[in-house]
Amino acid sequence: MGNELSNSSEVLRKAASLDLYHNLVDQLVKDFALANISFQPRKEVSPAELTALLREKVYVLLLERFPDYLNLLYIIDVPENSLSSGETRDAADMAEEAAYLILKREWQKVWLKHSYRGGGV
Repeated sequence: MGNELSNSSEVLRKAASLDLYHNLVDQLVKDFALANISFQPRKEVSPAELTALLREKVYVLLLERFPDYLNLLYIIDVPENSLSSGETRDAADMAEEAAYLILKREWQKVWLKHSYRGGGV
């Protein structure tokens, strides 16, 4: 379902191939709103643009609104142990990893909803 997807591009490609890309974007917008964080990509955002927007948003949250970043990860249900730790890392690298984990978890939600509503993947 999602464990074999190793980066953001693969997650978005998989969602698009199953015609669930817009569901994934909607799920992102919904969960950001639940975290009280504005994230409103335009309706026809491309996968590359979505990745860049998400990475930029996470980067700003990491640097300027860390409690909101943690709340977002909690609401989306990104497991804490999935985030790399230990070595000192650049904020941009951390934002890229977090954006991938966010997309991966949101994809799992979308895939499960689709599968159990009779969409059959």
